[in-house]
Amino acid sequence: MLTSARNQLDGIVTAVQRGAVNDEVDITLPGGEKIVAVLTHGSTESLGLAAGVPAFALIKASWIVLVTDASGVRLSARNQLPGTVDKVVTGAVNAEVQLKLDAGQVLAAIVTNESVSKLGLVAGQRASAIFKASSVIVGVKIP
Repeated sequence: MLTSARNQLDGIVTAVQRGAVNDEVDITLPGGEKIVAVLTHGSTESLGLAAGVPAFALIKASWIVLVTDASGVRLSARNQLPGTVDKVVTGAVNAEVQLKLDAGQVLAAIVTNESVSKLGLVAGQRASAIFKASSVIVGVKIP
């Protein structure tokens, strides 16, 4: 599948917590990281999401916030994936930062050049990708 979303992560649905309007869906990636998505109940049903179903998560690079030190801080964003900066490509205003997760998958984040400088984002730097559960688009492949 081709999309404009830079981050396309395959996994397996490991939990669905039903709600009256929205459901919380957990997708576990091959390396064990968990992505949490919030979907409408109707979307959960129409996609056939249940534990054990293969699914993928789409996360736009601009929806990801990078942090280099979250010690002593609690965040409301459900998705917090640690990794190491693999590459930084600087543009006129923004930069693309590729973060290699501990299990090997790579996420791309678009951040300002000012943020790259303030956070000291260079290859080898530890960082975490932070994004809200409502920023995850979930899909399934049609057999």
